[in-house]
Amino acid sequence: MADTKREIERKYESDESGLPDLTGVAGVETVIDKGVANLDAVYYDTADERLAKASMTLRRRTGGSDAGWHLKVPVAPGVRDEIREPLSDTVPRTLAGLVRSRVREAELLPVVRLRSDRDVRHLVDADGTLLAEVSVDAVHAERLADGGATAQWTEIEVELADDGDPAFLDKVEKRLRKAGVRPSSSASKLARALAETAPKQPKKAKKRKAPPAPEEPRTAGDHVLAYVREQRDAILELDPAVRQDAYDSVHRMRVATRRLRSTFRSYGKVLDRTVTDPVGDELKWLASELGVDRDREVMTERLIAVLAELPRTLVSGPIRTRMRTWANARRGGSRRRLIGVLDSKRYLALLDTLDGLVAEPPLLPDAAGTPEKVIGKAVRKDFGKVSALVAEAIDAPPGADRDLALHEARKKAKRTRYAAETASPALGAPARGLAKSMKSLTSLLGEHQDSVMVRETLRELSAVAHAAGENSFTYGVLYGREEQRAAAVEAALPEAWRAIVAEGSVQG
Repeated sequence: MADTKREIERKYESDESGLPDLTGVAGVETVIDKGVANLDAVYYDTADERLAKASMTLRRRTGGSDAGWHLKVPVAPGVRDEIREPLSDTVPRTLAGLVRSRVREAELLPVVRLRSDRDVRHLVDADGTLLAEVSVDAVHAERLADGGATAQWTEIEVELADDGDPAFLDKVEKRLRKAGVRPSSSASKLARALAETAPKQPKKAKKRKAPPAPEEPRTAGDHVLAYVREQRDAILELDPAVRQDAYDSVHRMRVATRRLRSTFRSYGKVLDRTVTDPVGDELKWLASELGVDRDREVMTERLIAVLAELPRTLVSGPIRTRMRTWANARRGGSRRRLIGVLDSKRYLALLDTLDGLVAEPPLLPDAAGTPEKVIGKAVRKDFGKVSALVAEAIDAPPGADRDLALHEARKKAKRTRYAAETASPALGAPARGLAKSMKSLTSLLGEHQDSVMVRETLRELSAVAHAAGENSFTYGVLYGREEQRAAAVEAALPEAWRAIVAEGSVQG
């Protein structure tokens, strides 16, 4: 299992070599000289530097206390997760998997070698607790292809100690700036090395232009594409977290796929559905694969919660053991299956398709229209569908028909929420209000749908328990409580819906 370390650091450069005196930094009692470490790292990327473009770095480093393979993934400005594996001759499978959504089928190659003489200082407080590690790195960079250009520089790096207060870095920076040290213009050593050793263009050759940054959205198409791009990026950024089974990552990736599918449907007058519908089908496939674990996880949380509400006198038989067994069933197998999905040609082809759709969107004539007219019309159309389904559910008799109508209304409410999110930058407060209202409605109807699913699960568990000769009384008690929860939602829906309509957030 790979080891992950949260790395919070800042980099600086100075016209003067060496480190200013840091004993005056508030909270620092002593600066301890830890000597010089000789580090030798080879960085890997694709020939077209896909990892670098995603601000990810993959290296094999020897020397120092943490020799091995390191993959650094951005979390926030100045914050990265460093995932480590032991030294080996080839890229470890775990790390290769974590970059696959960026690399796809391209080969990982050694692109840059960095050799650093690292002069290390530890900043400690009065109790001897490490606050931060400060180093002065004399760096020699060598490009391993394209002519083998080299570069040299010296930089100062300040890395916060594990579980340290990020505010301490502000204190160190204040002292460094006072001494004439300035923040580095490069986000990382690799970024600087790639820039300073890049092959020079022939004099007569035209320099390849970098792709233009997305402009501020103006047309309806601009706003829809901005939302599509945001969800595509979310899928790419969440891929490593899903592979590591990070908390809520599967749910968040699944939501991104739903948002994309909903956008394609809601804005069919902006993006050609003959192109986007097949993409939507693939996104539905991915969402279903992601949901194998997620749906069971949601049901498990709900079952544990409802069981905890019961008095002990109403709990009979080995129901907790039965629930744990059900919750863990197929867990390991489904995780392996999910990793297989993320490594599959089908998934990687979907990512390629999304990239192509963002780069060359299938725009229809309405895409050039004003957001107020085109986007507003699409949102109102979605809201009309929700309104009809809610009315149908309220009028339906209690039972399976009402359950189905409420479930359909919930799905359309989600779609309308995502359409309103897309519209918010263009339409402002009305769209934000609608998105908020649809989120509230979705939560209410989600409570009802969870109750339906829990009752189905309780019937399943009760049958298994009965066949095993166990007391199934508690399953019946829980089933009755879930019926009451569903009835409460059904009773609350008419008033909640009247409040949404009265709010008037969909007018205009």
